Amino acid sequence: METLASGERARRLDLRGEMCPYTFVKSKLALEEMAIGEVLEVLVDFPPSAKNVPKSMEMEGQEVLAVEELSPGTWRIRVRKTKG
Repeated sequence: METLASGERARRLDLRGEMCPYTFVKSKLALEEMAIGEVLEVLVDFPPSAKNVPKSMEMEGQEVLAVEELSPGTWRIRVRKTKG
């Protein structure tokens, strides 16, 4: 777990080097192990994942807090678990 600037605790999942659909599948599996209200921070470097992971998480009923490009070709996706 890591403490975010907001003071929230987040689990970080580094999926750089992974491609769709594995980025979503691994993110979903990580969320299943977390409690409702916890935040998952996912790092990806596959451009379609930066769009598909947040879209799929929202379709699953989770709350996408942010999608940020940290550096060219690397994104951070923050998701709050809202559904079991």
